Amino acid sequence: MVGQPLPGNRNDCKAWEESGAKAAVGRTLTIADGGYPGTGLVMPHRRRKGEDLPDWKKAHNKSHKQVRARVEHVFARMKTWKILRDCRLKGDGVHHAMLGIARMHNLALAG
Repeated sequence: MVGQPLPGNRNDCKAWEESGAKAAVGRTLTIADGGYPGTGLVMPHRRRKGEDLPDWKKAHNKSHKQVRARVEHVFARMKTWKILRDCRLKGDGVHHAMLGIARMHNLALAG
């Protein structure tokens, strides 16, 4: 399931809930960038002013960054291949494109 697109500019945290994405993932562990505080999503650790992060938090941030980079590269490829670029102009086309991609991914996992 993919969340429904929302009109206008929305705060990431607000759109996460209002789009239905939060309900769709349920209790599944989900990672995000630093723009989702208080949502229960796994975000990178931030250091406080004048403090250094412990090694375990640095290691966590590194693995988090590697996973997010893979996802961002997929989005970049979809834009290069015009999958997302063309859909943006057609109402909820991006939503339908993402549903199709999610379905193909699930089929690949199922074998």
